[in-house]
Amino acid sequence: MPTLPSEEDPRLTPVLVEDRVCTGVTTLRGRIFLSYPSADRPGVQVVEALPDGRRDPYPDAAWNRVDQPPDDAFVNVNGLRAGPDGRLWIIDAGAPGIGTRQAPGGARLIVVDPDDDRVDRVYHLDPAVHPTSYVDDVRFHDGVGYLTDAGSPGLIVLDLDSGQVRRVLDGHPSTVGTPLVADGRPLRDPDGGAVHVHADQLEVSPDGRWLYYQPASGGMSRIGTRWLDDPSVSADELARRVEPWWDSPSTGGTAIDAAGTIYLSDVDRRRILTLAPDRSVHTLVADLRLAWVDAMWIDADARLWLPAAQLHLTAGLNGGHAAVEYPARIYRMPVEAGPPPLDHG
Repeated sequence: MPTLPSEEDPRLTPVLVEDRVCTGVTTLRGRIFLSYPSADRPGVQVVEALPDGRRDPYPDAAWNRVDQPPDDAFVNVNGLRAGPDGRLWIIDAGAPGIGTRQAPGGARLIVVDPDDDRVDRVYHLDPAVHPTSYVDDVRFHDGVGYLTDAGSPGLIVLDLDSGQVRRVLDGHPSTVGTPLVADGRPLRDPDGGAVHVHADQLEVSPDGRWLYYQPASGGMSRIGTRWLDDPSVSADELARRVEPWWDSPSTGGTAIDAAGTIYLSDVDRRRILTLAPDRSVHTLVADLRLAWVDAMWIDADARLWLPAAQLHLTAGLNGGHAAVEYPARIYRMPVEAGPPPLDHG
């Protein structure tokens, strides 16, 4: 049983207070956007957090309609981020939850232009997903988007110009999750079964050469982007190019800075670790308030945003029993380096 932190770190500043579980935060041209995965209850899935405290459905109320066909409405937004093109990229998992079935046409990458707050493009990922897929997150490099599939283990490679999409490393051991733990206990689904979250976190190195990725239960791997970007490379050759990188713990989310340091949330010990390019590991911060920090974000002022999502206390991961302590909070703290330009707007 791990020992959880007992003191509050003064470097952590609470900046946003939410009445729902929030797993995604990103900043774009001085604006703040949040995403809610409907893990505790259905409702608006993407908002702009306004300075006066209001949460404005984004890009509009229609996209946030509940129980609508996925024509012009979200199925289940798992996360969002500002891309290197200065637009907002929204990841629709395409399924109501991990272990559930895909809604036809639901798995998408939805791009919003913040200049007019309108959807600029929708990438349909259907050709690269399985019936039990759950599209999890995205990163970018040189006109390519890389996505993880937490429901049916594998990676997705998207040509951002043509929209062509390919599934790679399908079922490869590096993408397969083992039973997930948090706060020292195994997580259970509502039927009492072990929780598996497959390929989840991913980051691109600042020079664009490497994609780092892992299932939520850990075991980080890397592969050269040159191999992923080339559609002529065979599945067997891709598998040979995978390198085990670090034996990481159960993880809620990651971020990477311009120096190539990966920030990783250890959900078993409520701390944030740093993994340097030389594979040295240090504890950045440990604090009891960091309950399942999910997708982190480094802004242009070298501040790390940390949504304490408490996902392990939602009914879906806590044996059907909801134990989230409201309000949920998003924290922020200074770090040494800002974001890599190839992945941030």
